[in-house]
Amino acid sequence: MPDGLPRRSPRNGEKSPSSLVIHNVVVSGRRTSVRLEPVMWEALQDIARRQERTVHDLVTQIDRERTASSLTAAIRVYIVAFYRSAAALGAPRPAQPTPFRM
Repeated sequence: MPDGLPRRSPRNGEKSPSSLVIHNVVVSGRRTSVRLEPVMWEALQDIARRQERTVHDLVTQIDRERTASSLTAAIRVYIVAFYRSAAALGAPRPAQPTPFRM
């Protein structure tokens, strides 16, 4: 997927252009455009690589299982859930805080 696609022009009152990047993905055999932050695209590509599948296949799965109102929101939720789950499996549980004594 190409990086650095042109950003949109600022809207009235905006000082800088959007940081969202548009990529085309094929979802259930149909092409659609998705706008995400570059770090989200990197995370999505990382997850697909770890699962040995294409981003298109991963996004198709996310679309089929989504409960969020938009595909973009569902992708973000999936990414956060993936990394939260990975962190929970790999990190020791934090120690219980000790009561404060004077």
